[in-house]
Amino acid sequence: MLAIIVLVFLLLLGAPIAFGILLSVTGYVVLETPFPASLVAQRIFSGIDSFAILAIPLFVLAGELMNESGITDRIIRFANALVGHTKAGLAQVNIWASVIFAGLSGSAVADTSALGRVFIPTMEKAGYPREFAAALTAASSVIGPMIPPSIPVIIYALITTGVSVPGLFLAGVAPGIFLAIGLSIYVRFTAAHYAEPMPKLSMKERFKALMDAWVPLLMPVFIVGSILTGIVTPTEAAALAAGYALLAGMFVLKSLKVSALPEIFVRAMRDSSVILLIIAVVAAANWLLTFSQIPQAISQAVLNTVTDPWMFLLMVNAILLLVGLFLEGIAAMLILLPILHPIAMSLGIDPTHFGIVVIFNLMIGLITPPMGICLFVADSIAKVGMGKLSRCIMPMFLVEVAVLAIITFIPESVTFLPHLFGY
Repeated sequence: MLAIIVLVFLLLLGAPIAFGILLSVTGYVVLETPFPASLVAQRIFSGIDSFAILAIPLFVLAGELMNESGITDRIIRFANALVGHTKAGLAQVNIWASVIFAGLSGSAVADTSALGRVFIPTMEKAGYPREFAAALTAASSVIGPMIPPSIPVIIYALITTGVSVPGLFLAGVAPGIFLAIGLSIYVRFTAAHYAEPMPKLSMKERFKALMDAWVPLLMPVFIVGSILTGIVTPTEAAALAAGYALLAGMFVLKSLKVSALPEIFVRAMRDSSVILLIIAVVAAANWLLTFSQIPQAISQAVLNTVTDPWMFLLMVNAILLLVGLFLEGIAAMLILLPILHPIAMSLGIDPTHFGIVVIFNLMIGLITPPMGICLFVADSIAKVGMGKLSRCIMPMFLVEVAVLAIITFIPESVTFLPHLFGY
């Protein structure tokens, strides 16, 4: 109990979650167990002593390389060629650019940052309210971690057993598309009055936009295809993705300069370090929980009261939506999955279906106040204030909850693509 009080106190003070967990776990081990404090360091190291975990910094590096190569403009032009002429055209372009960008970064925060710098001022100039442009950019960025490659998917597979990374990659495609369609319907009926549709491009102009975008469009095909055909493991695919991004930027697009590489590597290392530090300290915390038999006790208590899989999924959604208000998605996943996953398996829930429900749910937390990271990133660009931004994003949040309900209670909407490929 003391460890929990210390953790809550540190989080309320605004301490980084990794350091809050580390201090709580170390204090508990020293004061309440016969083990030395050095055991915490051992458990932290073992938490990231994994070949598979190398995929995370490699995918982060691949995203940074592609971003620096100036592919954002190419993606926007291609999305504009597809949907720019429809009602609320620029808003539609924002959404579908996120779908394409998702195949490069696998990160909602990277999506918000890269696309927000272009779309927020552009949409405001076209007549959209600045807070609406910022909210839509943040809301559509949730698509990023769903469509492969996806950093949360790799982390989920590392935490759990019996879950296939390629299967989860494939399972995330449909929810990402569903979300894009849901947001597109929303802006079509609520935002069309802000600005006139953009002129419809000719077939020649559309073909040129496609040719300009072929490098970023091929990257997710290259990554997922190499995994599905069994040529490489997910970690090796991440290395190939980084190599692809480097070669494409330097020799195909010729927009990536050697002088920019040191800064790119520094950014990739910094962003990866944040993720890996959280994984490491939560691994130590999970070992301590297992040693104390807390997950087993919670699992038994839940199984004694909830025997219906649908009720369990409803309960999980409610818990994760609440947790997502206060905890970053990856940290919440690392803390809660060792408890929730075994219960889901005991109730006969498909592990791939459950994985996508959990990931989608926690990614929604990235746009919910008070701790939604994508909201902070969008506001850092738009500078409209969290109050305005939060009010504007609420209807989009409800759209995302509706998509969550669909993928929760219609498992086939998630599992049909993995089953088609034998996963």
